[in-house]
Amino acid sequence: MKRVASTSTSDKLPANDYCMKCFDQPKQGTSKSTWKVLIMDKVTVKIMSYSCKMADITEEGVSLVEDIYRRRQPLPTMDAIYFIQPTKENVIMFLSDMSGRTPLYKKAFVFFSSPVPRELVNHIKRDANVLARIGALREMNLEYFAIDSQGFITDNERALEELFGDEENSRTGDACLNVMSTRIATIFASLREFPFVRYRAAKSLDTTTMTTFRDLIPTKLAAGIWNCLMKYKANLPNFPQTETCELLILDRSVDQIAPIIHEWTYDAMCRDLLNMEGNKYVHEVPSKTGGLPEKKEVLLEDHDPVWLELRHAHIADASERLHEKMTNFVSKNRAAQIHHGSIDGGELSTRDLQKMVQALPQYSEQMEKLSLHVDIAGKINNMIKQMGLKELGQLEQDLVFGDAGTKEVINFLRTKQDVTGENKLRLLMIYAAIYPEKFEGDKIAKLMELARLPPDDMKAVYNMRLLEGSADTKKNSNGAFSLKFDCSQEEAYYQKRSHW
Repeated sequence: MKRVASTSTSDKLPANDYCMKCFDQPKQGTSKSTWKVLIMDKVTVKIMSYSCKMADITEEGVSLVEDIYRRRQPLPTMDAIYFIQPTKENVIMFLSDMSGRTPLYKKAFVFFSSPVPRELVNHIKRDANVLARIGALREMNLEYFAIDSQGFITDNERALEELFGDEENSRTGDACLNVMSTRIATIFASLREFPFVRYRAAKSLDTTTMTTFRDLIPTKLAAGIWNCLMKYKANLPNFPQTETCELLILDRSVDQIAPIIHEWTYDAMCRDLLNMEGNKYVHEVPSKTGGLPEKKEVLLEDHDPVWLELRHAHIADASERLHEKMTNFVSKNRAAQIHHGSIDGGELSTRDLQKMVQALPQYSEQMEKLSLHVDIAGKINNMIKQMGLKELGQLEQDLVFGDAGTKEVINFLRTKQDVTGENKLRLLMIYAAIYPEKFEGDKIAKLMELARLPPDDMKAVYNMRLLEGSADTKKNSNGAFSLKFDCSQEEAYYQKRSHW
């Protein structure tokens, strides 16, 4: 069985190019089938959907995408590409598809998302009929979820609960860490990078102090990743034999605040305030027939140059730059000038009409993208005002930097009665992470009464203590690094915006 290594030298994650490797083998083989069937499980279908679009798959000759666990129609004249996890259940399903006198497909090209245990390979080899129908059997080492060109997740939605839950369960925690370590290691296999693995050691490893499972999480994860890397080093072609980069492992107890605090970049505001599903955003566009506005789905991804440029900018800066882009576009584009009535009076000359027609295709495409982001930024700014997020965000960051405490939180809850339950919950979770000692005894009773949160929300606040953050969180807000708002920038922006 072959092991595949990426040849990418780009600084971007090679997930898309790597997925396309699945479709190369049938083209190179002896099979004359033009169209192919792609069969995946629930994990690999998510990997594929993060990495490429249906149009990319269709272009590679795939006419049908199937779930390996669903009953499927036999297509004995077509080849099948299996992109699946190396689990016993998946191998059994694959053998069931391709065994006997009448297999479901003509030939099977099998690609596993991570290293395959030897016993599963032997299980496949024992069936001579199936073995003759296999066109390829490879490890793709692609079990991460590329959310953009330079970021990925391991998709462990319950990791926080399984690793830091109120009831420690080392068996469940170990299983979670094994999945995470395998998936993280496939990143380095696909990039052909061999990292130094850095992690925070347990607080104490002496015999007089009990070390908890939570203390060992970074150590266990580092060990799991290192074991996978050692196997790649020994077996994967062209894998580096000496370290080429560094991997730094941090757990949530190092920074409990990041998932809770309001982040003010354009990207973060979109995901926090808009009702988005993944990267999908639904907005209204004028009807072509003159009727009611129509709903249109768009993907905020790297192929959108406006999104790519502005996604990490502060929302105030992003809004200002969008305004400048729209103004410059209208001033330079002939069709846009006519559309917006920027050309003074009189009938259009033949030359004007000619220039307008020449500009229309480019005008439509660029105008659509700019209008989309102007619409999004406008919605976000309105929500910031309606929800009073500017004041809330200031208090959140004052808490983080030690410039505010219990008094300021109580005053905010007392004077801002219209704050949503979610925002009150997030504020108190930040407070609990920074001042865990305040949650001992009845010190917090007044704050809880003011918040008026349901019992489940209050349990979430109290559970912040389980992350064991340091109580010594008083920071010098005048340091070199600060997350504080640039108030002058925001004020100037809102003043300017009032004249738009």
